[in-house]
Amino acid sequence: QVQLVESGGGLVQAGGSLRLSCATSGRTFSTIVMGWFRQVPGNEREFVAAISSSGRTINYADSVKGRFTISTDNAKNTVYLQMNSLLPEDTAVSYCAARRGTVAHSTANNYDYWGQGTQVTVSS
Repeated sequence: QVQLVESGGGLVQAGGSLRLSCATSGRTFSTIVMGWFRQVPGNEREFVAAISSSGRTINYADSVKGRFTISTDNAKNTVYLQMNSLLPEDTAVSYCAARRGTVAHSTANNYDYWGQGTQVTVSS
């Protein structure tokens, strides 16, 4: 069992930066994949980035490549999403997700654990 809590969302102007954090608690696993998704009301949940526990497998959505960076701090049981050069199109509720395994899936259905979400709003 894994519990996830996101933080770090907020309001920022286009071109600015935010860093999202996802703290994990409860049982941890030696092989786990952490992902970030986002969702706009009325739309499907969209993949953003994912990383394996080893850090050897990282996957980004094309829309965020070069702007976002996913990373983990295993000592703190935390995964981060550094978001730079933010665009109004990045406005969404961002969710942290986790799954057991080693594959950095880009489909929400492959993830078993979810945080509560944190709002990211980018003004033009």
